[in-house]
Amino acid sequence: MGNNLKRLRAEHGWTHEQAATAMGISRGQFIKLERGERHLTERTIGLAAKAFEVSEGDVIADRGSVPLVGHVGAGAEAHFYEEGQGPFGEVQAVEGSNDRTVAVEVRGDSLGTLFDRALVYYDDVRRPVTPDLVGKLCVVGLPDGRVLVKKIARSKSAPDLYHLAGQYGDPILDTPIEWAARVKLMVPR
Repeated sequence: MGNNLKRLRAEHGWTHEQAATAMGISRGQFIKLERGERHLTERTIGLAAKAFEVSEGDVIADRGSVPLVGHVGAGAEAHFYEEGQGPFGEVQAVEGSNDRTVAVEVRGDSLGTLFDRALVYYDDVRRPVTPDLVGKLCVVGLPDGRVLVKKIARSKSAPDLYHLAGQYGDPILDTPIEWAARVKLMVPR
C-alpha cells in the first residue's frame, strides 16, 4: 500500500525525527514506512492521521501511475520519447513506486521471449555505478548516449569499466557506464 507520509511531512516542514516523535514511533520505523519498506497498519495509519491532523484516507495513497518514458527494443537499447511529443503516457505504478519511478516497455525478445511487451520499472536516479548494482539487472546509460537494460559485471581491465550482459546476444565488454539504476520490477503484460 502506498502512502502520503513524505508529502505530509514536507507540508508540515518536519524532519523524519519530528514526524516520528509526533506519531510516537522510532525514526527508523517512520523512514521505513515513508519509503514503503514497511507496510502501514491500521494502527500506524491512525497514528499518522492524528499526528498530521488529516483523515486516515489522506494518509493512504493509491499507487497511481508512473510515466512510460520509452521502450526497449532489439538489443535492449532504450528508445526514449522525444521531449515535446507528449503525452508520454502513463502506466500502473507498482508496489514500492515513488516520485522517481518510471517504466519502459520491452519490445521484442532482447530480454527473452517471455518479456515481449513487459514493463520494466526503475527509479530514474542516474547515479554512477555503486557496488550494490554489480551483478544486478539495471537500466544503464553509456557515454555514447545508449540506454540499455543489462546485468552489470566488473571488468578486470580497469576499475571504471564494466561488462554488460543480456539474455541474448554478445555481452558488451570493458565499457564505461555514465549512470545506472537497478530494475525494481519487470511485469509481463
